[in-house]
Amino acid sequence: MVSAKVVIKNPTGLHLRPAGILCKEAMNFKSSVNFRFKNTTANAKSVLSVLGACVKSGDEIEFVCEGVDEKEALAAMVQAVEDGLGE
Repeated sequence: MVSAKVVIKNPTGLHLRPAGILCKEAMNFKSSVNFRFKNTTANAKSVLSVLGACVKSGDEIEFVCEGVDEKEALAAMVQAVEDGLGE
């Protein structure tokens, strides 16, 4: 299991479009890809789970990846957020 914290930079947080981009990226990996925010854990491969976390701009989330390609998955998820998730 590997994890990393990242701050959401999108001005509107994880609304539908960036949530979809995040999910699409997570689905490229066999590992489980989740993130922790406040008292919740969201499945990054589920748009509804990502939207349900209600992550806003400036919030810090912690990605947690576990599986055969966990390191690659974590690096890709952090990079996707750093790149702005299409915004």
